[in-house]
Amino acid sequence: MATSNAELEIVKQLFSTLSDDDKKSFLKSIKNKEKSEQNLILSKEIKACPHCKSTNFVKNGKKDGKQRFMCMDCHKTFTVTNNSIFFKTQKDLEIWQKYIHCMIEKYSLRKTAEICGIALSTAFFWRHKILDTLQKMQDEVKLNGIVEADKTFMPISYKGHHKDFNFPRLAKKRGTANTKRGLSKELVCIPCVVNLNGKSIAKISNLGKPNIASLSKVIQGKVEKESVFVTDSLRSYLKLSNEMSLNHIRIPRNKHSNGSFNIQVVNNYHSRLKSMLVYNFKGVATKYLNNYLVYHNFVNFAKESRKDKEQILLNHILNTNCISQSISVANRPAVPLLVA
Repeated sequence: MATSNAELEIVKQLFSTLSDDDKKSFLKSIKNKEKSEQNLILSKEIKACPHCKSTNFVKNGKKDGKQRFMCMDCHKTFTVTNNSIFFKTQKDLEIWQKYIHCMIEKYSLRKTAEICGIALSTAFFWRHKILDTLQKMQDEVKLNGIVEADKTFMPISYKGHHKDFNFPRLAKKRGTANTKRGLSKELVCIPCVVNLNGKSIAKISNLGKPNIASLSKVIQGKVEKESVFVTDSLRSYLKLSNEMSLNHIRIPRNKHSNGSFNIQVVNNYHSRLKSMLVYNFKGVATKYLNNYLVYHNFVNFAKESRKDKEQILLNHILNTNCISQSISVANRPAVPLLVA
């Protein structure tokens, strides 16, 4: 309390040294900032009824300070928060801003819940609702320039609480070796594609060693034509690069480079991904791994500053439709594969 009073006194003294015009400008900037924060959620443009997609709707009064609308075709009411991450939430934008800050700092769920004053379960579901919206951001990513591709593997994890779920294998502690050696069906394959500008794409594709079909599901259409596609010696990349009209550079087996080209950036991507999953989050369930991949892409690999990432993420969730519900988050398939 004493520290706060001392800081307030310093602010008062600094304020008193300003000219009258500077004082007015300072107070106006504070008021404009407060006003913009209060109206941030309401800035989303309504183009159609979220229930029937009709464009024939009118204003229908306000409730709790939020503008309501009524569709003249289906006669249902809605607000700007319908089909958004804020639908039916009782928390202010300030809490969401704190939560996003905690996400960018990679705090644990327990620490995040404590800072934001929310329940642990709420912190968990908020994380995955936000990451679901980031999936839409990843869908729009296109890579160009020098693009490196490689795959990494993670053991299947059934971490978490399960109800009416039959384990396909005996339970084991995290970190315990798999029962089968090599690239067995006990590992999920994650093709990863990155460029030198901090853009990246990654997603679970299949179990065990990848083939052309599984790589295509993740990479096809994500790399712009005439880009330099740098990969290891896996033959599937050769056919894929021909289909996508890419300049393909293959790193020979047992070699680390081909001339001036290598795949060190994507290998660093793999290392930082596994470090985050192990040390920051103590392992994650495979059913949620795709969300943690976009988490890694945005928080660890993208080159923007942390402050910029907070603002980008806040603006993204404000202006992106998200219909994920808590029950749908929990009921995802245990192993989400693109290719069986």
